[in-house]
Amino acid sequence: MTFTLATWNINSVRLRAPLVCKLLSEEAPDILCLQECKSPVDMIPIDDFAALGYTHMVARGQKGYNGVAILSKLPMTDMGDKDFAALGHARHVAGQLEDGTIIHNFYVPAGGDVADRAVNEKFGQKLDYLTEMRDWFRAERPERSILVGDLNIAPREDDVWSHKQLLKVVSHTPVEVEHLQDAMEAGGWADVTRADIPDGQLYSWWSYRARDWDAADKGRRLDHIWATGDIAGAGHSSRILRAARGWEKPSDHAPVFATFDL
Repeated sequence: MTFTLATWNINSVRLRAPLVCKLLSEEAPDILCLQECKSPVDMIPIDDFAALGYTHMVARGQKGYNGVAILSKLPMTDMGDKDFAALGHARHVAGQLEDGTIIHNFYVPAGGDVADRAVNEKFGQKLDYLTEMRDWFRAERPERSILVGDLNIAPREDDVWSHKQLLKVVSHTPVEVEHLQDAMEAGGWADVTRADIPDGQLYSWWSYRARDWDAADKGRRLDHIWATGDIAGAGHSSRILRAARGWEKPSDHAPVFATFDL
């Protein structure tokens, strides 16, 4: 089975439903994982997506905050969710395809503005969330699985516009990168995007604060596609749809794609 998967922090699925439909119509991934849906599940405009062929959805919602959803053309079984760090947030959901492949959709906490858990509770929550991800992967030993989402960390030096200037900025600090790498190693995950695009600057997020985000190009790669080692080699054709950041009333994230031959 071959399928193309995309992940996108949509920053309100109801507000940006037309952009979701544009992506589904023009790019036609078989599966689209959304984060920061900011909607209860029963308010997600699933009929709009179903009209385009996306008749399957597994989702966890929350009014005004967080929220994750997997839209699929392919039949999918809801495999539940985990409340990492006991935050009570809708930040994870998993679905299983008919061939047994499990897709995990994550929205890791952003962590606030100060990279110090002693003075910033949100930063501590982010580190705790990642620690519990690591421990869960270590216990579960995932197989035939794909993990996607807004992980809110740009781990590599070339995943940010300036490694030196962002070393103390939340999303690129050494302690966050270490926590993310620990989670990756615990689950035997491989970074599919960077396996396909190993060299050069690569971003999926550009701040709304930039007057001209495209010209300034001060981006970060916060959105990721991973796969367990047993199927990582089946991933290919990775890309980031940078153009979507320039659509009308856009999300500040761009969709990330990969294709899998399983």
